[in-house]
Amino acid sequence: MSVRRLAANQPESFAFTPENLEWANGQIAKYPSGRQASAIIPLFWRAQKQAGGWLPEPAIRHVADLLGMDYIRALEVATFYTMFNLSPVGEHFVQLCGTTPCWLRGADELKDACRKHIGPEGQVSADGKLSWLEVECLGACANAPMVQINDDFFEDLDAAKLGEILESLRAGRAVKPGPQNGRHSSEPLGGPTTLTSFTETK
Repeated sequence: MSVRRLAANQPESFAFTPENLEWANGQIAKYPSGRQASAIIPLFWRAQKQAGGWLPEPAIRHVADLLGMDYIRALEVATFYTMFNLSPVGEHFVQLCGTTPCWLRGADELKDACRKHIGPEGQVSADGKLSWLEVECLGACANAPMVQINDDFFEDLDAAKLGEILESLRAGRAVKPGPQNGRHSSEPLGGPTTLTSFTETK
């Protein structure tokens, strides 16, 4: 596993908002006395959301204090799990799957599109809107190639379509997640051959 280090530039402090603190205390209460540290991952996730998509060191310390953990133990968790971003990300954070199914279906072209529309991997664009990172399998192999942007999957992509999505996000225009080639979910490209009727859910 690669070494993951904290960003050089860190905010001076971090504290949960009152709403997030109430939520955090609810998570901690799910665990018996002496086992509060079990809540560290959901608390880190909420802290990352509050901090704008990354987990600064003061947030790691804040969560450790809430859980009564040594800072080094909390840091071990934060640096182990790649779901926690240890440096700032763009407003729209693109995680690009480069694992075999996506690679075979054109992930390299998607990387080129990210370099063209965003810049080098791991760097935030000059306008602060976008950043991207190659990641391991995101579990949508049947819809390869794909990316995750913040909390949404964008599947069945090509370089041109990804470029359109990125520029729409940069301009503040709404984009529709899911398959981008017209198919429903992960049905065959030629359309379903079984279970041919379905009900849309909202």
